[in-house]
Amino acid sequence: MADEIKELEVPEFKDQDKTPQQNAKDINFILDIPLEVTVVIGRTKILVQELLQLGQGSVVALEKLAGEPMEVYVNDRLIGRGEVVVVNERFGIRLTDIISPAERVRQLR
Repeated sequence: MADEIKELEVPEFKDQDKTPQQNAKDINFILDIPLEVTVVIGRTKILVQELLQLGQGSVVALEKLAGEPMEVYVNDRLIGRGEVVVVNERFGIRLTDIISPAERVRQLR
């Protein structure tokens, strides 16, 4: 048996020659998909009896302290944290921390 030298075959990748603009066009079809964004200001647990006693003007104390960042979820997946702001008389959220892409992928499992 003689040692044969074979030429290495390199697979051809269709997308490797595309510019970033061309790759962006490839994902344009998902840009119109609506997502639900939820901001959680706090949570608490109460008894049914306490729930039935709630009325207009009742105050429900939350576990979160004033000034703590609020969790921001997209489609029920945590993506970051932020603080409340007011924009044109509406509440908004200023993102102060975004979960890393690796952590977001781990959440998909």
